[in-house]
Amino acid sequence: MKFVDRTEETKRLRDALSRDKSALVVMYGRRRLGKSTLIKRGLSDSDVYFLADRSEGQHQRALLAKVIAQAFPDFDKLTYPDWESLFRAVNYRTDKRFTLCLDEFPYIVEQSPELPSVLQKLVDEKQLKYHLVLCGSSQNMMYGLFLDAAAPLYGRADEIMRLAPIRLPYVQEALHLDAVGAIEEYAVWGGVPRYWELRETRSSLADALWHNILSVNGTLYEEPVKLFQDDVKDIVKTSTIMSYIGSGSNRLSEIASRCGEPATNLARPLKKLIDLGFLEKDVPFGIDEKNAKKSLYKIADPFMEFYYQFVVPNRSFIELGRRLPLEQALTVHFTEYASRHWEKLCRDAVTGNMVNGIVYGKAKRWWGAVLNEKKKPEQLEFDVMAESLDKKYLLVGECKWTSQENGKQLTAELLRKVHLLPFAKDYKILPVLFLKNPPKEDAGNTMLPQDVVEMMK
Repeated sequence: MKFVDRTEETKRLRDALSRDKSALVVMYGRRRLGKSTLIKRGLSDSDVYFLADRSEGQHQRALLAKVIAQAFPDFDKLTYPDWESLFRAVNYRTDKRFTLCLDEFPYIVEQSPELPSVLQKLVDEKQLKYHLVLCGSSQNMMYGLFLDAAAPLYGRADEIMRLAPIRLPYVQEALHLDAVGAIEEYAVWGGVPRYWELRETRSSLADALWHNILSVNGTLYEEPVKLFQDDVKDIVKTSTIMSYIGSGSNRLSEIASRCGEPATNLARPLKKLIDLGFLEKDVPFGIDEKNAKKSLYKIADPFMEFYYQFVVPNRSFIELGRRLPLEQALTVHFTEYASRHWEKLCRDAVTGNMVNGIVYGKAKRWWGAVLNEKKKPEQLEFDVMAESLDKKYLLVGECKWTSQENGKQLTAELLRKVHLLPFAKDYKILPVLFLKNPPKEDAGNTMLPQDVVEMMK
């Protein structure tokens, strides 16, 4: 897959490494996001790139010395008793600015906990003749090393970049997909470059699913466990929580009941999963996010949601090589699954963007009970709701990932529902239909997949 997106990160990296004085650059983010690829693209032939492993400190220094010897002959002929002597030796050998990159930096720190303090001393002396790039997949550890006020390296980095998944428009561009295909595939692979590389080698989405995920030999069959190993201590409990949420237990009370624990015991693991980007807290539009009564927990990452909806419940069939139950599950549920991600993409597209000449804030869902025209309780749900920045307009949206809809009927029903909301009376209402296909009887307020992709650029 060709290299796409990462424009800002690439510029920040290159700007830092082009400075006259030595720079400390930190990059972190979950596995498979392309951190190493991005860094290598910013390095020159005279720079040094080292990928750490989990071996003990002395062995790591010996391995690093061998790599450095490619730039400085015979550098590995000496034995370095500690990290300070190695870094000072590099400083002594160079007479021009270059970059030393330590990838998977947390692995080194696990075996050599003194290393951050050593680097703090070297950075504070301001005598280094080379740039340092420190990269890691353990989000917790990288955060603790550089963003915790009590850490030795806190405040020392010139750039700290947390890589996020790449966005849908860039994925569409890289794999030459139409908008509908890009959205359906994004619902499976998310914005993780490595997953897209694996997808690219197969002839179709179905072929890629069976080869990479729905097989005991699939490269991604045990992927969540590998991701959790970087950042959580209790992998079993974490995976259990994700499984319950993936199967539809979205309220804290439901999750706690299925786990057999008090809800208070789940506060920390749930927050950890949110911080890592695996979960998100869904709160209705206009409600304070601290309102636990209305909060729903959802899996935030598309690949993880697919895994916990389709792989985990069918693991026994996968282990036995039985395809029919999985084929049936995908046939029955995949359209509904893709529609949920279509809704999320529509909300993302509206957030902070201009629609009909008006700029809107964060788009969210809204759900709740109101009194209808007959003064009877009615449960309502809006897929997209956003307030304009000037607080004069309220955008309300209906999302459909099905065959041809009647645009005028959908719009009339959308307006009927929104007029039942007491708080909506303070706004001018903008009804929008987000549809997979052009509607019958178009009311002139439709956004199709390509429109949404364009808005997300």
